[in-house]
Amino acid sequence: MGVRNGDVEIRDARAAEFAAVGALTVDVYVGEGHVNPESSYVTELADTATRARTAEILVAVREGEVLGSVTVARPGTEFADIARVGELEFRMLAVSKRARGLGLGSALVGKIVEIARAEGFEAVVLTTMATMADARRVYDRLGFVHVPERDWRTMAGSPLTVMRMSLS
Repeated sequence: MGVRNGDVEIRDARAAEFAAVGALTVDVYVGEGHVNPESSYVTELADTATRARTAEILVAVREGEVLGSVTVARPGTEFADIARVGELEFRMLAVSKRARGLGLGSALVGKIVEIARAEGFEAVVLTTMATMADARRVYDRLGFVHVPERDWRTMAGSPLTVMRMSLS
């Protein structure tokens, strides 16, 4: 089941797209300076197949090309870092640099909110970094608010910001 945003389809990733999702995610996170290329997190970013076993991977696809992706993690599952009971978490949102400004990030987050409402979640949560200013603008515009008491740090000590959107 997919949702169309113009000529872009938002849907669950297919196994044949996992390599492209991993490459895109690494390209955005490492290539744009958010994650150190020497970090062990790079392996996790690249390994879509492992994520797909316990999390939902959504993609934004146009003419067969993966232009964006995001990992949706339910509370208590392996890829949920911050989700509490009643919260749906998303991670690893990545949109190809050449597809920026087309609304793909907003469309992917919108699909997550739709899933959260359909499954009865109270809120959607995410973690972001200060370097992710473009993404932060999207989150602010969509109604996510900073929850400073839940902020945390990576193993390397980099500060992370938790944001939450209440669905009530």
